[in-house]
Amino acid sequence: MDNSIKDIILKAKAPGASMEQQDEFLSLFQQADKEFALKEFLFGDLVNTTVSENRIPYFNDLFEKFWIRRKYESKSDSTQKRWLVLTAQLAAILIVGLLLGSYFDVFKKTATTKYYTSITPRGSVSQMILPDGTQVFMNAGTQMKYSVDGQNNNREVFLSGEAWFHVAKMDGIPFLVHTSMYDVRVTGTTFNVKAYPEDKDVITTLEEGRVCVKPIENSKQATEIQLNPGEQLIYNKELKDIHVQEVETKWVTSWKENKLVFINMSLSDLAVLLERRYGVEIEISDKGILDYHYDGTIKDETILQVLEILKCTLPIKYHIINQKIVIQKK
Repeated sequence: MDNSIKDIILKAKAPGASMEQQDEFLSLFQQADKEFALKEFLFGDLVNTTVSENRIPYFNDLFEKFWIRRKYESKSDSTQKRWLVLTAQLAAILIVGLLLGSYFDVFKKTATTKYYTSITPRGSVSQMILPDGTQVFMNAGTQMKYSVDGQNNNREVFLSGEAWFHVAKMDGIPFLVHTSMYDVRVTGTTFNVKAYPEDKDVITTLEEGRVCVKPIENSKQATEIQLNPGEQLIYNKELKDIHVQEVETKWVTSWKENKLVFINMSLSDLAVLLERRYGVEIEISDKGILDYHYDGTIKDETILQVLEILKCTLPIKYHIINQKIVIQKK
């Protein structure tokens, strides 16, 4: 065990720890070479960790949902092997999140709220648990800035990209998601926000609970809008127009299960989706095919398999030039 890491953590947890000592502790999570030593200490410290009462219901609920799913999914040998890996990964995420929450309970900051940034590169999906117990999945090409605590007990994130949230309920302390076009305010609920800067729409989809959406610039709907489960709010950046519709939420949030479901999606939008999912660059050389539409589901297929499926379904062809995928009319 690296004694320097142990000293940093113990100093940060001690009553009256300085801002510099706390920042030094948080910086450990950004250093790849410290990963194993840090996890070793966190797992050891778990034995002596007491979860604060306001987090217990959330973690109990999360573990229960996880193990119900684990039992349901483990019917085939291949699925069992895959879940062995996922179980270990999720356990590590839960433990780190739980410990961080307990650590921040003893951090008595007197300065203004500080923010930390998490980035998910194109071609991947990541998951994390915030110190308040909120579970977050971040889609490819997403950046999220979040506060861990502050003198006003702020719970807020600034989102650029797409994320799914299961917000831990904390009485009197709402959870805020800031996008470029509007804010989403909740107390404890499950929802998805898609807010990529390059997309024409900012979309919020509610699975459970209730959220309030408040536009932050002039639009045809200037007042706060409340969503019910199964509803989706779409804000068009160009028209500054808001539309609310009912949707099948499992299709909208399937990306966090490494599955994409698209219905009547234009080829131009599909190309953007594939770029994010696979971390590739796609060029559509014939603009006349941009409005072709496609229905389908992507689960475990490679990018080349997806392109072959598209080629058999739509009148297109493709070739690869210097690691760029060029799509043309057949």
